[in-house]
Amino acid sequence: MIPARVSLITIGAYELPTLRRFYQSLGWAETEISSDTYAVFRTAGVLLSIFPIEELYKDANLSEVKPIPEFRGVTLAINLDKREDVDLVIEEVRKRGGRIVKEPEDAFWGGRSAYFMDPENNAWEVAWNPTAVFNEYGAMTSF
Repeated sequence: MIPARVSLITIGAYELPTLRRFYQSLGWAETEISSDTYAVFRTAGVLLSIFPIEELYKDANLSEVKPIPEFRGVTLAINLDKREDVDLVIEEVRKRGGRIVKEPEDAFWGGRSAYFMDPENNAWEVAWNPTAVFNEYGAMTSF
């Protein structure tokens, strides 16, 4: 049996110091092992690491680093406790240089959501879901 567990998400960074500064500007706490060559941020559900893309390709036994795509085909999500928090978070992200690709709007599923891209086109959804359940650490456990 393979555990249904996501414990670490690693983003391959083209310019790690720039990407690291962006996440620092959001106020995210780093672990003590973080540096400009490898950074790890604490989140409510998993650790988020940033690793040089060339090294990630080598580690995964892939052959050639590709240019930064417009969209990597993966989204990460920040789920919030209140509807109005979606708008507040998007405004803070905008101030820190995130590119807003979808302004906050009420969703067909009853919540509210928006999307932004970090400086290397990693997509983040910012959402409020009225049926979301969070544990004592702030990780979403169901919706």
